[in-house]
Amino acid sequence: MKHALFSLTLAATLALAGSVQAANCFADYKAKQDKPLRLHYGVAQIKGACDAGSAHAELAPRLASRGWTLLNVVSVFGPEGLAQRKDSAGPNYLRF
Repeated sequence: MKHALFSLTLAATLALAGSVQAANCFADYKAKQDKPLRLHYGVAQIKGACDAGSAHAELAPRLASRGWTLLNVVSVFGPEGLAQRKDSAGPNYLRF
């Protein structure tokens, strides 16, 4: 009984830690629009796994729904990297 309770507690803790980590994941990216050509750099929060592949899979449809094409994910990072990217992202800071 104690072993089962410990296992459940451990599983719940790991699940919670995973969702907290995902909630604290961000990506900076580059995107474009055609006709006329427009480029932008932005920062977005990522809800899935905190890696470049997952960020790309999550951001591409988000941007496409607003007429943008994701060019690349520059990096993924935690909240400690937000402040240094805020000015560069301008109006695209946490917009998408």
